[in-house]
Amino acid sequence: MKTPFTKKAITRAVGGALMAGGAALLVAGAFSPSALALSIADTKHNLSVTGTGAAHLDPAGAVTTTEICVFCHTPHGANISAQAPLWNKVTNNPTTYTTYDKLGTSTLKGTVLPVGSVSLACLSCHDGTMALNVMINAPGSGGYNPAGATFGTMTGADVNTATGTLASGIITNIGVDLRNDHPVGIEYGGGLAAGGDINLPGDFHGKTYAANGALNVGTVNGQQVWWVDTSVGTAATREKTDISLYTRTNTTTGTVEPFVECASCHDPHSTNTTFLRVANTGSALCLSCHIK
Repeated sequence: MKTPFTKKAITRAVGGALMAGGAALLVAGAFSPSALALSIADTKHNLSVTGTGAAHLDPAGAVTTTEICVFCHTPHGANISAQAPLWNKVTNNPTTYTTYDKLGTSTLKGTVLPVGSVSLACLSCHDGTMALNVMINAPGSGGYNPAGATFGTMTGADVNTATGTLASGIITNIGVDLRNDHPVGIEYGGGLAAGGDINLPGDFHGKTYAANGALNVGTVNGQQVWWVDTSVGTAATREKTDISLYTRTNTTTGTVEPFVECASCHDPHSTNTTFLRVANTGSALCLSCHIK
């Protein structure tokens, strides 16, 4: 049986490459990794051995991987209790956390639910109690464990190398007491309920606001979704640079409403330094929701 790699075929291929000459080199240089746009691999959320952030898998360890997505997501055996896509980590019980309403501030008007939705997924790393390198379905074969299992060892200034958890005393270690953080699991004050506007007492952009900050409502797979337009992107079009509001049932009113969660302001796949959906220059992010 003839091989397709005949002398004639090889000569033709080499000749074509030589004819391309410097042009081929220029194309290769133009599309080298250093010339490409930043991606998740270039952020602190790259926890693999290729990560350059202050917390990543120790390349000198006995068990390593270059996979990036696996630290949060898995194509099989995901945690279905977490309302995040194919979540690859175990989440804490919502009662673990002390929420903002326990602060006792008189300015809080909205209903605060127990930590849930996508916020529970974010806190599976950022509450400081759970190791960054614990996964349900570890990379490779035979690494599935529904209870979660440790994979390799972590290193870096922002990680406790003994436990694999975020180090204490850093701002990304939010902890389980959320009273000193922006409320999560709180209904959006300018949102919509079954009976019309919520319009909670306070200064929030609602559906009637004409400029940036307009609240929008749409339907995805038969479920109502909400978002607040930012100054970036196209008005009335749901984009990653808008404030995402998450659909939850208000246990006080029984109505389905938009709620603010961690990922309302943060996009974990963003290449922004603090993973904000838009730069907060001039408090632009804050003023997307708040009228001040």
